[in-house]
Amino acid sequence: MTSLPPSTPAAQGVDAAGVQAFLDALESDPRIEPHSLMLLRHGKVVASGWWSPYAPERPQLLYSLSKSFTATAAGLAAAEGLIRLDDPVISYFPEFEADVTDPRSCAMLVRHVASMASGHEAETVDRALARDRDELVRGFLLIPPDRDPGTVFAYNQPATYTLAAIVQRVTGQTLTGYLRPRLFEPLGIGDTAWIRDRTGREIGFSGLHATTDAIARLGLLYLRGGVWEGERLLPEWWVAEATRTQIAHEADPEVGWPDWQQGYGFQFWMARHGYRGDGAYGQFCVVLPEQDAVLAITSETEEMQQVLDLAWEHLLPAFGSGPLTGRDAADAALADRLTRLALPPLGGKAVAAEGTTVFTPASGTCAEQPTLAAVEVGPGGRVTLVDDGERLDLGDGLGKDGWTVVDEPLPVAVSGGWTDAQTLVVDLAFLETPHHLLVTCSPDDRTFTARWRTRPLHAGPLRRMRAPRQVG
Repeated sequence: MTSLPPSTPAAQGVDAAGVQAFLDALESDPRIEPHSLMLLRHGKVVASGWWSPYAPERPQLLYSLSKSFTATAAGLAAAEGLIRLDDPVISYFPEFEADVTDPRSCAMLVRHVASMASGHEAETVDRALARDRDELVRGFLLIPPDRDPGTVFAYNQPATYTLAAIVQRVTGQTLTGYLRPRLFEPLGIGDTAWIRDRTGREIGFSGLHATTDAIARLGLLYLRGGVWEGERLLPEWWVAEATRTQIAHEADPEVGWPDWQQGYGFQFWMARHGYRGDGAYGQFCVVLPEQDAVLAITSETEEMQQVLDLAWEHLLPAFGSGPLTGRDAADAALADRLTRLALPPLGGKAVAAEGTTVFTPASGTCAEQPTLAAVEVGPGGRVTLVDDGERLDLGDGLGKDGWTVVDEPLPVAVSGGWTDAQTLVVDLAFLETPHHLLVTCSPDDRTFTARWRTRPLHAGPLRRMRAPRQVG
């Protein structure tokens, strides 16, 4: 895989001081934990960095940023004549025609599920699963839309799932299998993995694990109108349609989050500046056509609007109209900082090199991670979890100055130690997701409590807190 071409910020008309200010703002906000950042201008990488223990080669769960990749697969399928935007959705699932009789459901078109305009006024995932847990498309189509399709926006996971199911049905491949030769390989995107459901489908609306570099490349492809290194990969018409407002929002100023009230394209959000794909807890692909720029971010935060607010405040003014002179020192200072980005490990004193202590769940505290049955702390601060009947040896990360990273049985970074005489705290950063699990152990009664800092949206045993091991 070839690297995207690098450049100094000044050569591309970017003031390094603005990037520094953006980094300062991200790092100083306790509600935001940045994991990675890539900033492209005029097709060149002017800033890129990963906060240790996160690293460039690691994929991260993109959550709903996956939707933009699903839309891209739909665009490719449309270009090949395999799907048509104005076909009824039900026409791709003739086995459901006898069950799906509501006129609005029958009138729902591919373009409606691509643009979250199915006619439903709210999320339908729970209702769809209640109607058919084994076939989400059927469950979704059995829910009569509240309004005519194409007349109302509602962020709705089964709409994207249905779009993904159509692509996988007409191509006979998974999304990753279909995208590999058409998108991933031409763009130079390395390994990816996508969560599947019980049907074997990749779920489309979430679940893609990919690197920050992959996010940046997708954004650059759309910024370039579907052309990559002189070769057209996506139809120009698709890029134009996907990145303009297909359905307007009924904006509510009291809700806040103004960048989520600017309209929706084909699995892309319109924004106050440009457009973007994004995923829960701060995964972003921001495309800024006026600035000829792309911003890719992975992070852990529940304050996603704040991340965009900081970008608008600090990065937008940093974009100039031409190369900047006399900025060598500022560029060098930024480049140096980007090599030293790091998240502070959880403090704590070393664990004595004695026998192993087994901690079991404190009464009534298993709700957040019910499969976690025991935490073992051994000599030298070695941590082993017993989760869903499996023993997960996560290395000797307690009482160290930094993070201890292990790749197997899970990609995890461990830090922590004794915070006082009665409390042993373990911070587990699952490196292929945005999430941390904080485990607090009490030596007096040998119990522990476990708390997710942000709750994973794909529940299950801890062994699933990584990119799935499967190929397209």
